[in-house]
Amino acid sequence: MANPYAGEVALVLNGQRRILKLTLGALAELEADLSEGDLISLVQRFETGRFSSADLLALLAAGLRGGGVDLSRSDLAQAEIDGGILMAAQAAAQLLARSFARPAGPE
Repeated sequence: MANPYAGEVALVLNGQRRILKLTLGALAELEADLSEGDLISLVQRFETGRFSSADLLALLAAGLRGGGVDLSRSDLAQAEIDGGILMAAQAAAQLLARSFARPAGPE
């Protein structure tokens, strides 16, 4: 089960439930893949809708690797995603939101 408090998101690929998480390493990989110089620019790229399907694929692949799933971008591109592209986009949005949200409660 995905733990939203740990920044995790679930997505069903090829009939298997997978956990996505943006670790520091996954974020660094994503910045490099998308040629973004910093995290703020990366997040703004998605928040403002300036992302392509290749960007979405890179984000999901980084999240999968951060969640411990070794799946190449080409394998992900061929995967059957339950809910289709809409579910993939929603999972990506949740992944970013959960990764950068402040935890609720006392500090």
